[in-house]
Amino acid sequence: MPTVSQFGALAARSHAVITTHQHAGGAYPASPTFSAYRGYAWLRDGGFTAEGVSRFGDVTSANRFHDWVSRVLADRRGQVDDLRALRSAGAAVPIERMLPTRFTFDGQNGSDPWWDFQTDGYGIWLWSVVTHAERHGLDLARWRPGIDVAVDFLTAFWDLPCFDWWEEHDEHRHVSTLGAIHGGLRAVAFALDNHAAAETADAARQLALTEGVRGGHLTKWLGSDAVDGSLPACVVPFGLVDAGDPIATATLAKVSADLDVDGGVHRFTADVFYGGGQWLLLSALLGWNLAQAGDRAGAWRHLTWIADHATADGEFPEQVPDHLLHPDSRQEWLDKWGPVATPLLWSHGMYLILADELGLLR
Repeated sequence: MPTVSQFGALAARSHAVITTHQHAGGAYPASPTFSAYRGYAWLRDGGFTAEGVSRFGDVTSANRFHDWVSRVLADRRGQVDDLRALRSAGAAVPIERMLPTRFTFDGQNGSDPWWDFQTDGYGIWLWSVVTHAERHGLDLARWRPGIDVAVDFLTAFWDLPCFDWWEEHDEHRHVSTLGAIHGGLRAVAFALDNHAAAETADAARQLALTEGVRGGHLTKWLGSDAVDGSLPACVVPFGLVDAGDPIATATLAKVSADLDVDGGVHRFTADVFYGGGQWLLLSALLGWNLAQAGDRAGAWRHLTWIADHATADGEFPEQVPDHLLHPDSRQEWLDKWGPVATPLLWSHGMYLILADELGLLR
């Protein structure tokens, strides 16, 4: 097991990896070297990465990221207004006209095909920017142009099926997506007294709890029985269900039983991406929830597992192949996209969050 100083050194290294690769314009690249991610920034990845940086105390880096997002979204004010008008008129809105899930560093849409309609990132960014501002006593007026666009987009389209956190299954409505929307809109509702955000957050929560619970736990999508490694986020930090609520307890227990192996957490049991390995960021997410629930031993178990999977130069990959769910599928992804994304900035951001929960950043 690493020493406390080694855990702290990995936190410093995580901050250095994130800020070294942060684009001059403020974007956090998903991964600077991975073929499919290089050149793009996601609101989902970046929102969690910014939270880790904010907890580390680097206000400037987090501000620059939120500045970048606000500019990118403000530039799409007219697009969102047009989309909302179409929906208000009862017209079908083609999925290809929706805001994308990822942007180039200069704020443009990607030029290559992608699984783009994903609403979770907009909720995650809203939660991230509000949380950052509250932590450091900052005025949200700096980011209001982007916040207003994200709120208007989500309040209009929160209930539509879309791709999930893993950019799959756009035919479903995903509980983790509803959780992220709830968390982001609830944060805005409290911070800015926004009634539309509050009403939509409540509606997302009601839908998830009505159709997204089976066997007493949250499920991967509405009507499913399975769980997903992203579901703990519905408890901490997004508060779709309160920590300690029986549904929250059952969800964490089910994710642990079905997806946690020796401290590393899988995305879902049918995952074939790179053979279905264990994801460091999901290990941190579950550990974060355990820490908040008072299980510090469990949280340390996950932090230790993550630290044990750093490369020799202190970089964290997206996933590791220690315990593959579908090993026969690994080679096809290696052939298609090359080695697993390393470093993944989201992994580093989540390490910082869990390290902070355990007192290592103070």
